[in-house]
Amino acid sequence: QVQLQESGPGLVKPSQALSLTCDVSGGSITSKFYWWGWIRQPPGKGLEWMGAIEYSGRIDVSPSLKSRTSIGRDTSKNQFTLHLSTMTPEDAAVYYCTRATDGTEKFDYWGQGNQVTDSK
Repeated sequence: QVQLQESGPGLVKPSQALSLTCDVSGGSITSKFYWWGWIRQPPGKGLEWMGAIEYSGRIDVSPSLKSRTSIGRDTSKNQFTLHLSTMTPEDAAVYYCTRATDGTEKFDYWGQGNQVTDSK
C-alpha cells in the first residue's frame, strides 16, 4: 500500500554532489512512528545504511558518512531527500529509499532503487 519511488541523476561526475528524492504515496512521512531513510548497495557488496529522517524531523546519519551526507524532507510534497557531496567511485551503487519502524531495523517498504554511477 505504501509506495516509495526514488528519483535523481544516474550519472554523477567525480567530486560533484549527488541528490536523490524519494516520493512517498499511500502514507505520510509525518506518521508516527516511522523513519524514512536511505540504503545503498555498491556492486558486489552488501547493503549499507546511510541515514534516515524520523516522522518528527529528527535526523540520524551513519557516522562513516556524516561529514558529507545530509537528509531532509518536504512535508508539503510528502518527499524526503538524500544529498551526498564529493562523489567518488566508491559511491557508485544502487540507492534505495526505505521505511522503518522506530526502534527497529526492520525495513518494511522499499523503493525499487536507483543505480548511480560515478563517471570517470
